[in-house]
Amino acid sequence: MRREWEPEELIAAWTLLDGDWELVGNKTGATRLGFGLMLKFFEQEGRFPRHVGELPKAAVDYMAGQVKVEPALLAEYDWSGRSIERHRA
Repeated sequence: MRREWEPEELIAAWTLLDGDWELVGNKTGATRLGFGLMLKFFEQEGRFPRHVGELPKAAVDYMAGQVKVEPALLAEYDWSGRSIERHRA
């Protein structure tokens, strides 16, 4: 995953669309942000990120604005366990 993104590229690649909102809408806080990022990462890379460090900061900030969650809350997203397994499914 590349690290540098132009504003137009962020919009094209990381914007949640109608169907995405159906999946993200019932989640809150760190889970909402993490799930949205995993969804869009998968669309681009064909796999899920293994850890938070794979997510570009610009994408985290952009997604956080969309889902109205502070970007710092991503640190609370659980990268192991049953929740992330359900999200990947």
